[in-house]
Amino acid sequence: MPPKAKISKEMILNTVLDITRESGFETVNARSIANKLQCSTRPIFTCYENMEELKKEFLTFAYEYYKQYVIHYQTSAHTPFCLLLPLSYLEFADREPHLFKLLFVNDMDLMMTDAEDFYRESDNERNAERFSASMGLEPENGKAIFLDLFLYTHGIAVLTVTKKTALNRETAEKMLRNVLSAFIKQEKPDWEFPDERGAV
Repeated sequence: MPPKAKISKEMILNTVLDITRESGFETVNARSIANKLQCSTRPIFTCYENMEELKKEFLTFAYEYYKQYVIHYQTSAHTPFCLLLPLSYLEFADREPHLFKLLFVNDMDLMMTDAEDFYRESDNERNAERFSASMGLEPENGKAIFLDLFLYTHGIAVLTVTKKTALNRETAEKMLRNVLSAFIKQEKPDWEFPDERGAV
């Protein structure tokens, strides 16, 4: 008989991803992982000291999955750059509700007692800089608008994963266009919405 395949960290992380996508991270434990992998719980605790260590590594793994989702969305959707992150965020909430809850509701590290706290996360800072440049906004003004847009989008996303709303793509995009136009025209009254290639 051929030897059994060795259980690796990658196998465990992918299994946790599958379980989370199917039924939520709260159903992840050593037994559910072992059942999915058809092994005992021993290999799990050979790779990880405890479930807390596994969870910490999985959060990073799951966030990378989200970032790849955004990249795929960018290549497949025809949308202005300024709406890329909000629209992909809303679609992720709709299609991956359990992962969204884990990453952006239950285990979200963001603690905002001040607007600047939002930019303690490097991805937010980097995305705001790109957003500001694409809109032709001064960095500080762009960061303020980017944060407002995130808060608006996050509210819709949370309503989506809790089944309080179910907006289709067209309606969500129209709402985001309207609110973003209102934000930017306070700074640039003559601003016009760019098309999906970034031109006006």
